[in-house]
Amino acid sequence: MIEFVRSLRLWFAPQRIREEGETPDYRFSLANERTFLAWIRTALALIGGGFAVDQFLPGLAWGVRAGMALGLLAAGVLCALRAVNHWVRCEQAMRRGDDLPVTRFPTVLSLVVAFVAVVMVVIVLFGWDGRN
Repeated sequence: MIEFVRSLRLWFAPQRIREEGETPDYRFSLANERTFLAWIRTALALIGGGFAVDQFLPGLAWGVRAGMALGLLAAGVLCALRAVNHWVRCEQAMRRGDDLPVTRFPTVLSLVVAFVAVVMVVIVLFGWDGRN
């Protein structure tokens, strides 16, 4: 828990990362930043997808539409938060000379997106009557 709080503080004061270890090759730091930006783009796409499901599928029953939209929105929020956390953890590991951190988050994110996609495929193939 203390490590998480320490990491959370670094989200808002990234210059404090310089207090640890050695400065890594800038190419690695820039690659870490590009990875962060890719996670942010993914988060924005998930959030946009959540709003699109809610706004452009009015024929779906409210529960189904809201469930899919909220699943995508939640995945977007978690992706954005995870992006900054992963950036900090990777930057710390590079400065310390440690192995890069591993995470299960991509698996969880993929499962959420796949579940919503399967629901959408079923709806497209079999149609949906909002009165059911």
